[in-house]
Amino acid sequence: MNMFHKNLDSIIFDLDGTLWNPSNIILKAWNEVISTYHQVTKSIDIQELESLFGMQHNLIAKKVFPDLDSALADKIMNECFEYENTAIIKYGGNLYKDVENVLSYLSNKFDLYIVSNCQSGYIESFFSYHKLEKFFKDFECSGNTGKPKDENIKSVIIRNNLKNTIYIGDTIGDLKAAELNNIPFIFANYGFGDVKNCKYSIDVLTDLYEIF
Repeated sequence: MNMFHKNLDSIIFDLDGTLWNPSNIILKAWNEVISTYHQVTKSIDIQELESLFGMQHNLIAKKVFPDLDSALADKIMNECFEYENTAIIKYGGNLYKDVENVLSYLSNKFDLYIVSNCQSGYIESFFSYHKLEKFFKDFECSGNTGKPKDENIKSVIIRNNLKNTIYIGDTIGDLKAAELNNIPFIFANYGFGDVKNCKYSIDVLTDLYEIF
């Protein structure tokens, strides 16, 4: 049973923690880049990496390298992002179970979109390896616009003339971005974030069959 507006025309998805888990490939890519800089004496572990998912991409360098000059931190982080994109194109990431079937089902009923806080080229890399671009009408990210997620969601809504949409994501930031656009939110509670007492949530991606 559809709990949302009877004229729902679209669904906007977050990416990391919602459609897939790319942690292993990103961790390897970042640490390979970091190891080439003598100024950095640490490596990134999986817990630190996953705590960064959901952050706007251009805020991550300061969080990861708080003791470095900001210009150097940004340089290293940008190299990490570039190498990460290349690695994803080559190796992909871990899609959540039945994601292609779920997207196929939903795309026959609604127009689908992605809005993520990632760097430029990341969504394209995801599409390149996993061949899922056929299900999506449009996408946007902070790397392209320099804007926060709520503004990127708004941009997708305006340029695609969406009248009744929802956002599906896995962090409190995703919830707030949806609220700022006055659209419903579904919490993917299998992802990287924690949202308490969310009105709508799913435990696995295939729960969307029951909702829609």
